[in-house]
Amino acid sequence: MCCFSLCVYAQEDSLFTSQGYQEHLNEEFANKDTSPLIDEDLENFKSLDFFEIDSAYIVKATFHKIESQVTFVMPTTTERKPIYVKYGELNFILKGKELKLNVYQSQRLSVDPQYKDYLFIPFTDLTNGETTYGGGRYLDFKIPQKSEVILDFNRAYNPYCAYNGVYSCPIPPEENDLPVKIEAGVKKYKKHSVKKNNSVK
Repeated sequence: MCCFSLCVYAQEDSLFTSQGYQEHLNEEFANKDTSPLIDEDLENFKSLDFFEIDSAYIVKATFHKIESQVTFVMPTTTERKPIYVKYGELNFILKGKELKLNVYQSQRLSVDPQYKDYLFIPFTDLTNGETTYGGGRYLDFKIPQKSEVILDFNRAYNPYCAYNGVYSCPIPPEENDLPVKIEAGVKKYKKHSVKKNNSVK
């Protein structure tokens, strides 16, 4: 089973604040029809564990589309071999550091009218294995209409295999390893977590 949600809202959906996005994730996880949780965990689910929402992790980024796109197989946690292209790059400054993330497009989804503008940002950072899931986290994105975009790390979420071993999760490429701590978004999963702190610093 594919591991990331296509029900969540991408970065350019401005109607949703960071808090609204996180509330949506909780609703998705609490719903048995959309939740990746196993039955036992779903029965006891109260909330995902989030970092406190921090406006410092909402940054302006410059998007550069890759014109000569080459398909490649993105490794996953299973034998599944999904085909992606590197669709573009995001350059931004976070807490004084110049950083870059590559943005990918699933070739399977690109031919689906509902998800043809859906892009995917898997990444790792220095919190992985400590306060966040060891395998990295994801951000959803949409094909932007302009070069300047907003990147909100408060919307970072765990792959579904962090909650349930039946899912197949893309492994973030090494080129998307950020040499900083991204203390925003969803923390590593602790069963039956009831903590939820969404105040903005």
